[in-house]
Amino acid sequence: MKQRRTYRVSEVAQTAGVSVRTLHYYDEIGLLVPRGRTGAGYRLYDDDDLLRLQQILICREQGLALEEVRRWLDDPRFDRRQALLAQKRELQRRAQHTTEMIRAIDVALAMLEDGSGEESMDMKQIFDGFDPSKYEAEVKQRWGHTDAYKESVKRTKSYTAEDWKQIQAEQASIYADAFAALKAGGAPDSVEAMDIAERHRLAIDRWFYPCSFAMHAGLADGYEADSRFAENIDKFGPGLTPFLSAAIRANARRAGG
Repeated sequence: MKQRRTYRVSEVAQTAGVSVRTLHYYDEIGLLVPRGRTGAGYRLYDDDDLLRLQQILICREQGLALEEVRRWLDDPRFDRRQALLAQKRELQRRAQHTTEMIRAIDVALAMLEDGSGEESMDMKQIFDGFDPSKYEAEVKQRWGHTDAYKESVKRTKSYTAEDWKQIQAEQASIYADAFAALKAGGAPDSVEAMDIAERHRLAIDRWFYPCSFAMHAGLADGYEADSRFAENIDKFGPGLTPFLSAAIRANARRAGG
């Protein structure tokens, strides 16, 4: 009979790139309880424990809370192979999307570095991976009658290329900070996350249209309901959409909105 491999907590931490303290915490909350102990009481993990840890880390990358992960993994219907296949497909889809956008960025960089090629270059290449046109008709149909839509059209008509660069840089900074908070294990209703959500609201208010807390919370619902919005936001990090949406709603509650 093949002998089962076992690993001490320090070996698991080094192999998986997590801290020993994190592994201790996962044990305490019942998320990853090692299969055995040494005679001295030290934790002993096996290959199955490491596979479960991989699932935990993948789920965390996707933005799931620890309690959600525990419930999912402990569900009798959980099928590890099917879960891995589904996660692989999602990552492949994201990788393809990311590759297209990187290619578009490379084209834009080439234009900046060698202006002589601009005339012969197909400018459509710099928008590979982006498809804003798929939103325009729908946005006008759904929101064209609103004051917010009219105000947004009015403001953006006068924006220069520099304005748009500033808007994009501000948006990227907000999303990057939100993803950093998510990666650090912060809760969406933490002060840090709510402050980031408030920066997001104020950016909309400043650049596009007056955005109340209630309106902002409504936008968060739309981000989660429409996969196209989620896909755009999650370019800045997997699982960012539900985290930011929850932070926006928490910020609205904080303000009494």
